[in-house]
Amino acid sequence: MERFINEPEAFAREYLEGLEQAHSEVVELRRDPLIVLRRDRSKKKVALVSGGGSGHEPLHAGFVGEGMLDVAVPGEVFTSPTPIQIQVALREADRGDGVLVIVKNYAGDIMNFEMSVEMAAADGIALRSVAVDDDFASGESDQGRRGVAGTMLVEKICGAAAERGDDLDAVAELAHRVAAGCRSVGVALSPCTPPALGGKSVFQLAPGEIELGIGIHGERGHHRSLWKPTDVLVAEMCELLFSEASYVRTTRDWDRVSSTWEDRERTTSPLDAGTNVLLMVNGMGGTPNSELYVVYRSFRKLCEARDLKIRRTLVGSYVTSLEMRGCSLTVLPVDDELCTLLDAPARTADYVHGR
Repeated sequence: MERFINEPEAFAREYLEGLEQAHSEVVELRRDPLIVLRRDRSKKKVALVSGGGSGHEPLHAGFVGEGMLDVAVPGEVFTSPTPIQIQVALREADRGDGVLVIVKNYAGDIMNFEMSVEMAAADGIALRSVAVDDDFASGESDQGRRGVAGTMLVEKICGAAAERGDDLDAVAELAHRVAAGCRSVGVALSPCTPPALGGKSVFQLAPGEIELGIGIHGERGHHRSLWKPTDVLVAEMCELLFSEASYVRTTRDWDRVSSTWEDRERTTSPLDAGTNVLLMVNGMGGTPNSELYVVYRSFRKLCEARDLKIRRTLVGSYVTSLEMRGCSLTVLPVDDELCTLLDAPARTADYVHGR
């Protein structure tokens, strides 16, 4: 493999060591177990913890810092972090005002984070949780929809709310609101190759073939087809994105009062004409910004044709899949409060805003 790696099993640790060395004023790395912490944790506030497999950078470690995450828990590439990592992260994050746990909706992440939340709660830490499940291409399954690029929006908005002093229940309710509102769909033009696979791609595409609705770990998408011009491809993606006026799903949230998991329904609101929205075009790791802006041009035109009112825009690579060529589209309904939180200052290794 022509990759900038030494030993595949050391890839995640060495990446994080480099991150700390380059941004030591923002983050601190603990090596045993491996977690990434906000350097300045003196402020008394609700703490945000998130994590998952490496390979999706800058998510999650790149978003640790002022206005976003307090601690990130990195697993090996495309592998959930261990319960021990997560338990240490929750203890280190808590400053007395409680911890919000943000998890992408994948079986391994959900299982390990739920186990760790129960143990941390038994130690007296006040906790709430949210599972992000914004992938409209993945449809129904026993697990539900996958968590993809919308995870970054939950981290940014809720990080700003915690920074301004909102209490744990208020930040958690905001997290559920944002997670319920996010709709995402992705497309791959080429696969990615995790270091541990020794040069083998996670899936194969024939020459000239693309896969619409692909997951960020290479999970099967909605369908495959031959390459087509961007305007046509984005229109197909938007058909999936807007395929349901609303969507009701059940998620589990830790209730800090009863110290039990509770099922709760979340409803994705319909995107009616006149809805104020944020549009996000997210690169999968191997797509240049110039192409992402071509995608945004098509995406915006289709949203405007539906009379959606575009209040905020994000274009860039926020939730990637190693070097996969592709992108995802995300729509989030917003109001003045969400816009204020999106605009709030943030300073992390990979996201600096409003300073």
